[in-house]
Amino acid sequence: MRPTGALAFDQILRSITRIMSIETSRDRLNSIGQSQVLRFYDSLDDAGKAQLSAQIAALDLDQLPALVDGYVRNKPRIELPADIQPAKAFPRAADVAHRELYQKALARGYELLRLGKVAAFLVAGGQGTRLGYDGPKGEYPVTPIKNKPLFQVFAEQLLAHGRDAGKPIPWYIMTSDINDAPTQAFFKKNNYFGYDPKHIRFFQQGMMPAFSMDGKILLGAKDSLALSPDGHGGSLRALRKSGALDDMKARGVEHLSYFQVDNPIVHTLDPLFLGLHDLSGSEMSSKTIGKANALEKVGNFCIGDGQLQVIEYSDLPDELAKRTNPDGCLAFNAGSIAIHAIRVGFIDRLTAPGSDLKLIWHRAEKKVPFVDNAGNTVKPEAVNAVKLEQFVFDAIPLGKEPIVYTTAREEEFSPVKNAEGTDSPATCKRDQIRRAARWLEAAGVIIPRKADGEPDCTIEISPLFATSAEQLKTRNLQIKAIDPGASIYFG
Repeated sequence: MRPTGALAFDQILRSITRIMSIETSRDRLNSIGQSQVLRFYDSLDDAGKAQLSAQIAALDLDQLPALVDGYVRNKPRIELPADIQPAKAFPRAADVAHRELYQKALARGYELLRLGKVAAFLVAGGQGTRLGYDGPKGEYPVTPIKNKPLFQVFAEQLLAHGRDAGKPIPWYIMTSDINDAPTQAFFKKNNYFGYDPKHIRFFQQGMMPAFSMDGKILLGAKDSLALSPDGHGGSLRALRKSGALDDMKARGVEHLSYFQVDNPIVHTLDPLFLGLHDLSGSEMSSKTIGKANALEKVGNFCIGDGQLQVIEYSDLPDELAKRTNPDGCLAFNAGSIAIHAIRVGFIDRLTAPGSDLKLIWHRAEKKVPFVDNAGNTVKPEAVNAVKLEQFVFDAIPLGKEPIVYTTAREEEFSPVKNAEGTDSPATCKRDQIRRAARWLEAAGVIIPRKADGEPDCTIEISPLFATSAEQLKTRNLQIKAIDPGASIYFG
């Protein structure tokens, strides 16, 4: 045991260090007009002081004045490109012009997986609140028969790809401050769904404070800033800050397959897409789907002043959104669905200290609970604050040779966002059954259909059994037809 005097000395040293640190922060906050965040500091216990100090230390105080002036006190003007044209996307299936390229790309994608050059990157910082679930969204059960949670669906896909490649797939999972501990506990409780934990790395998303309309940082409690995640664009910065980027480079990973937690039918790894991304020299590639309608609330891939970029649905003028080609199809019909392939070298360059490749910030006006000057918690009934976040797609025009590849909505886009209605668990399960039925029909299995064309059965295909329609055709299916009303799991 250490001498009592040594322990006392350590405690005194830590106390002095904390006092010096908070005094430095106090001076810095005073200089930028944000001293109010420390107004209750002296009355806090040691744990409260440590928490608030850590939150302040995590902020980039040097950038705050410019953010407050440019995005809080003043609403930034949306500067659209002078010339906006529809983006050109690679077709889903190879036509005559692309046949040779697609053959090479598919082979290259499989080669990248065999060489261990690809890692999966899951953005999973959200909660299941809108679904009526109290916990990380990735824990929410989504499959039609086994009720597997989202995390398990992705794990089984990645395990299958690693099995087929003969190389385990490194998996990076970005959580948030509110769900990091529960997420890791959920994985541990479920034995990581068969994944080797040494190939999974959890790290937390960055946080940004909410601001009052006059630019003051709000307190969520006496010992805490009113914090919220800094947007999926902050994921790139978090990769560096957490050490995940260094881990990728140490493993020899060159490309990330990026996807978000709410979409269980996403192809977590797509060899053709990865191959096109690599062979084209693209630093950031994206998948697109045709829009459900002209004003669907998804971003639009466009060529703006000669650069590929995403223009938000709320920013694209209706005249352009509704424009049609001579055949009646929408001219601007490339919807963004948050599926990307990103070069590790690009992230390294984009987030390097001193880099001038900065993502823009987006302003959102929200109702944010806060602590007033008397120390009382106020739950506003009207909008009272500004939150700032960054979007990952804003990195696209910063990268070299970006490309867009077309996928099908019915094949890999059915997110779970709402408790009922569109993009709900019910519509997602319906879409999973529809896709499974198409895969089985392509493999020669007869599927019973209702009068409206919907499958008259409940089907679930484990990714461990098949990750695609093409792979399903290679399986020795013992069944030739499914009975009406049957419930069948292929696992």
